[in-house]
Amino acid sequence: MTEAPRIGFLGTGLMGLPMVLNLLAAGHRVTVWNRTAGKAAPAVEAGALVAETPAALATASDVVMACLTDASAVEAVLFGAGGVAEAAGPQLFVDLSSMHPETTQRLAERLRGATGMGWVDAPVSGGTPAAKAGSLTIMAGGSDEDVARARPLLAPLAARVTQMGPVGAGQMTKLVNQIISGCTMAVVAEAVNFARRSGVDATRLTEALAGGFADSKPFQLLAPRMAAEDFSDPLGTVAMMLKDLDTVAEVGAGHAALPMTDAARALMRESCEKGRADQDISTIALTLAERA
Repeated sequence: MTEAPRIGFLGTGLMGLPMVLNLLAAGHRVTVWNRTAGKAAPAVEAGALVAETPAALATASDVVMACLTDASAVEAVLFGAGGVAEAAGPQLFVDLSSMHPETTQRLAERLRGATGMGWVDAPVSGGTPAAKAGSLTIMAGGSDEDVARARPLLAPLAARVTQMGPVGAGQMTKLVNQIISGCTMAVVAEAVNFARRSGVDATRLTEALAGGFADSKPFQLLAPRMAAEDFSDPLGTVAMMLKDLDTVAEVGAGHAALPMTDAARALMRESCEKGRADQDISTIALTLAERA
């Protein structure tokens, strides 16, 4: 019987930590690293080993996975001092972060040249509730061989993994997802504020509209939080969504009209300027309310 690959996981933040816990619960051997070491403590308590550097993590792993804030963070753990590229042994890098598709392709080529590692870009959708439940949606880019190797490791994390094409295709599909998600978030905030200003009990909107054309998973998750102004246990931050929508605008510049995305970006940028960058995405409703 072939022994399961050893997994190294870089990043134990809002999304990364529940992914690690699900991998451990599925019986995988996991070594973790996080820039702020204390954030890895719950994973270690659940049975993960901890590495002092990304290079040390890679040396102890057959497959390295990462869920980090942005492209610069991914590049740093791969090619910075003590980075993954200094280690020998890992066969595959699976990136669950979100970034520009061309950046993904450039980093993948650089990593393959330095170490021979394959690359699967596997950005996720579903927020922290799906990360905790192991029901994320993953859109993957990579060779058939590399995606097939990654699938068993992604199974404890996701309800669905769809291969969209070669390296970078997963990231491009994530941008499509973020257009729909980001604009929906802005519209839900607008609807909740409209209801509250019009005398409608906004806390009952999800019940009233369930099953109709206005219903959706984002609506069911976000509307109650916005109506109650309860932003505990964040679903994701304003800054993270703005980062992705800014990437959409960059990729689409000159060949795709993005009026709805531009409006959502403006609301999220305004929220960041008001000090809500690292707060729950639902706080964009507060920014809209302050306009009135």
